[in-house]
Amino acid sequence: MTSPKVALVTGSGMRRIGATVADALAERGYRLVVHYRTSADDANDAVGRYRSRGIDVIAVQADLADETAVKSLLRQTLDHFGRLDVLVNCAAIWPKKRLEDTTALDVRNAFDTNTLGTFLCCQHAGLAMVQQPEGGNIVTIGDWAIERPYLDHAAYFLSKGAIPTMTRMFAVELGTRNPAVRVNCILPGPVMLPADLPADERQEAIDGTLVKREGKPENVAQAVQFFLDNDFVTGVCLPVDGGRTIYGG
Repeated sequence: MTSPKVALVTGSGMRRIGATVADALAERGYRLVVHYRTSADDANDAVGRYRSRGIDVIAVQADLADETAVKSLLRQTLDHFGRLDVLVNCAAIWPKKRLEDTTALDVRNAFDTNTLGTFLCCQHAGLAMVQQPEGGNIVTIGDWAIERPYLDHAAYFLSKGAIPTMTRMFAVELGTRNPAVRVNCILPGPVMLPADLPADERQEAIDGTLVKREGKPENVAQAVQFFLDNDFVTGVCLPVDGGRTIYGG
C-alpha cells in the first residue's frame, strides 16, 4: 500500500498563510513538515493540533538563507518520512521602509529570506523529488504587485520580482530530469492584510480589486491544491488577487 504523501510548507509555524496551506493539505491526508525559524512555540502548538487529529507531523527549525540548515531540513524530512511530494514556499518577510531610508542591508535581508531561501528550498527539495518515480510538486509564492509596485517596499519587491523567473527555471531544470516534477507560482493579492493596517489603506486595497473585497488565506490554499491536482500545468504564475494585476482602480 502506498504511504500517504508528504508536504513541507515553509513558514507554517505561525498562523499565517503557510499554516492555512498546511491545514488544507492535512485535510487531504498529507503528512506534514511544519517549518519555522523563530516561532518554536507556535510550531509546537501546530504539531500538537495535527497529532490530535492523527496526522503524522514533525516541526523543523531552519534559517532558510543558510544552505546547511536547508540541507538539514530536507534530511530530517526524508529521514522521518522517506519521501517528499510537495514543497510550498510560504516563508517570507515584508519590510516596509521609505526608499530614502532603505539600506543595502535591507535589500540583502529581503533577498536572503524571500529569494535565496526559496531558491535553496526548491533546489534541494527538487533534486530529492527528481529521484522519486512519482516526482513531486513545488509551489513558490510571489506577489501580484511586482507588476505594479506600490510605495515603501523597494527591498521587498526586488526580492519577490525574482520568483517568477526562478519558478520557470526550476520547472525546466527539474522537469527535464524527471517529467513528474512540476513547479508553479502563486502571486497573491490582498489575502491577509496586516491587522494594524489603517482603515483607509485597507479600503484602498479592497477598492483596487475587481471583486471589491478582501481575499483570505484559503484562496491561496485553493490555488495550491489546483496546482497539485492538474498534472498538465508547470512553469505557470497564477495571480490570486481579485483582479488587481489587471485593474488600475
